[in-house]
Parts: sequence; structure tokens; C-alpha cells
Amino acid sequence: MKVILIEDVQNLGSVGDVIQVKEGYARNYLFPKNLARHATDSNLKMIEEIKKRKIFALEKEKKEAGQLKEKLSLVSCTIPVEAGDDDRLFGRITAQDIAKAFEEEGISIDKRKIVVEEDIKKLGVYHVSIKLHPEVIGEVKVWVVKK
Repeated sequence: MKVILIEDVQNLGSVGDVIQVKEGYARNYLFPKNLARHATDSNLKMIEEIKKRKIFALEKEKKEAGQLKEKLSLVSCTIPVEAGDDDRLFGRITAQDIAKAFEEEGISIDKRKIVVEEDIKKLGVYHVSIKLHPEVIGEVKVWVVKK
């Protein structure tokens, strides 16, 4: 059965792709979840309109992410923590801790977008990446200081 994807489906395709799938898969999974429609001329026209809207929204999102990246490059956050004699933390700094610190600075960042590449277990200055958009990655400084 030929279907047109309305949403991106992992390991299958992206919006607007016309693909061949088994009838049961389409009927039991794709159609009930509004992930696909039958491949007809009217549905093809509708999908083209959805694609245009989605491209416009992605460009707007990318522009906003670029502006936020510029704003974040000027800001750093400080996280006061308890530490031992050798400057080792009692625990570690997580993405949630970093998100809370930026919230106090007045910048709202989703903790799932914060990428902590190395464990933060000591006092110091760390560079943390923030995935603002699939094509835009910002970097911020995080200061971990003793209380």
C-alpha cells in the first residue's frame, strides 16, 4: 500500500515521502496515529502545504535559536556547591542544576537540551554545550564555586 507520511517517522521517512508499506502496518499503526495518509492526489496537495508550513516554522525556529545563541555567549552562570578539601564535589553537577542556575539568571533553557560532555565533579570553569536547534549549538560557561 502506498502512503504519504504526514510526520517524520524514524527508520521510515520524513514528511511528504511517498512510501510503500504493508497494509496492516498502515492500517494499525500509521493511520491511527495520524502519521500517514493514503497516497491520493488531494492528499499530495495537502502534504505540500504542510511541508511549506513546516519549512517556514523550522526557519523561524532556527533564527530564534541563533538569537538565543548570541545571548548565551554573553552570559555565564555560577553554581555554588559544597566541596571537600581537595575541591571535589559531594556529588556532581547535572543538566538540571545548570538549567536552574540559568533560570535564576532569567534565561529559560530546557534541561534536555543541555549536553554535559564530561562529569562535573570538581570546582572550576566548564564549557557546556546547549543544543538549541538541530543545526544551532550554543556554548556557555558554568562556574562551579565553593559555598
